[in-house]
Amino acid sequence: MSVVNNSEVKLFLLIGIPGLEYVHIWISIPICLMYLVAIMGNCTILFIIKTEPSLHAPMYYFLAMLAVSDMGLSLSSLPTMLRIFLFNAMGISPNACFAQEFFIHGFTVMESSVLLIMSLDRFLAIHNPLRYSSILTSNRVAKMGVILAIRSILLVLPFPFTLKRLKYCQKNILSHSYCLHQDAMKLSCSDNKINVIYGFFVALCTMLDLVLIVLSYVLILKTVLSIASLAERLRALNTCVSHICAVLIFYVPIITLAAMHRFAKHKSPLVIILIADMFLLVPPLMNPIVYCVKTRQIREKVLGKLPNICGKLRA
Repeated sequence: MSVVNNSEVKLFLLIGIPGLEYVHIWISIPICLMYLVAIMGNCTILFIIKTEPSLHAPMYYFLAMLAVSDMGLSLSSLPTMLRIFLFNAMGISPNACFAQEFFIHGFTVMESSVLLIMSLDRFLAIHNPLRYSSILTSNRVAKMGVILAIRSILLVLPFPFTLKRLKYCQKNILSHSYCLHQDAMKLSCSDNKINVIYGFFVALCTMLDLVLIVLSYVLILKTVLSIASLAERLRALNTCVSHICAVLIFYVPIITLAAMHRFAKHKSPLVIILIADMFLLVPPLMNPIVYCVKTRQIREKVLGKLPNICGKLRA
């Protein structure tokens, strides 16, 4: 029963795709393939960067951080997505829900932070190439990685605790195939003002990352336009293409969802659910593909490893 009066809710109910429950088992096939490709792609990126000394440089260390964030996003949503679409199991305990939303929001903030630091990396590489290696040493990059991880954890750490203090005594149906903070807090029958305020603060931090990324590219464009040679301008801009694609893949679904919630008068639940699912499925899937296709060094190393891997599999 979806509504329980005057008693505490013991189980939340996730949803798949409304109206298409009868084909969930078929929908699970492309979803499983997307998860498989995303996990294998990001593992490949991490393996290539770890095993190739020529890729032990700041740009590729940041790419490895992006791959870790993508892996985290995939693995955080994987359990409930597969349970729903493969086994039609919608129920999730409140504690498991709060844990899942902590990891999903944590890796989301981490990915946003990594994209920001990657834009600063591109700015330094184009604006001051001679001092680039001396500014971004391996030690500094490692410290940045630790700071980004701590920032992500600290920002979302209050989420599960503020949700746990709330009472859930009426509604128990969530709006997605996974748990989100803003989704869970709406089910509360007690005062959730703290959750609303803090959730808005975390959202502002994520949007601040986007503002700083845009500012970095304004400075990059200013630097590129000051280069005399057209060929050098294009070469400099070409080094940013992969990162621009990653930024668009990550932020476009977030901005689209926010705009739909704010401005759309007749919101389609199906469209909102599909965009929300794309937010967790597409970036981990597409980022390794984009970087393999657009980054020559990564592409060459991956293609160079394939014959060896195929040989070992045959053996």
